[in-house]
Amino acid sequence: MQADEQAIRQLVLNWGKATENGDTEQVLRMTAEDAVFLGAGVPQMNKKDFAAAFAGIKQMKLHVRSDIQEVKLLGDWAYCWNKLTVQIQQQNGAAAGKPTAPITRAGSALSIFRKENGAWLLVRDANMLSVVTP
Repeated sequence: MQADEQAIRQLVLNWGKATENGDTEQVLRMTAEDAVFLGAGVPQMNKKDFAAAFAGIKQMKLHVRSDIQEVKLLGDWAYCWNKLTVQIQQQNGAAAGKPTAPITRAGSALSIFRKENGAWLLVRDANMLSVVTP
């Protein structure tokens, strides 16, 4: 495996961990200034919009699993698609002291990366997760 492919795989792993920890700053360090985030049924977001939305997850407990299916390198550009599962549970607001039931979203994600100053950054992300019914 090439060093660049390994770096992208590590970025995806680090992204998941930072998401679980609600570490907005870490996620934003892995994101290009001109990033665009796409999701089904929601308006596209730029980096600023994404940062504001991401800040809201600090009130939730998340578990992220990513199963990378492909990484393709194209010079200073690369793409990666993976099967992604995110389990979300509200931390606060549970009625009568009982935790809310977790919601699981799963599906595919396609990400495009660009190498800037020796580091890979996310520039486009199309997240096609939907709610998994129990």
